[in-house]
Amino acid sequence: MQPRRQRRRWRLSWFSIVLILIIVYFSSIFISQQGQLHHLAEDQAAAEARLAAAQQENEQLRQEKDNLGKLDYIEKLAREELGMTRRDELPYSTGSAQAAGKH
Repeated sequence: MQPRRQRRRWRLSWFSIVLILIIVYFSSIFISQQGQLHHLAEDQAAAEARLAAAQQENEQLRQEKDNLGKLDYIEKLAREELGMTRRDELPYSTGSAQAAGKH
């Protein structure tokens, strides 16, 4: 009876080793897939953020395009960005722009 126990024990050990190897293999596949899914989720979140920023910029550009047909908006831009004035107006400067340029 002794030899049978040893053979049976050997089969059990062999089966256990194969089972452990299969579990380790599938666990490593599962872990690597989880890592890939995590990276894909990060990429998707970054892409969604870029999309939201592009949509916001697009909306601002559309509003500016619509405003460029309005005379009061064009006048506002000319006054603020170009420093233009009307014929009978005098330009007013606080001096802070000149002081900032000297430093």
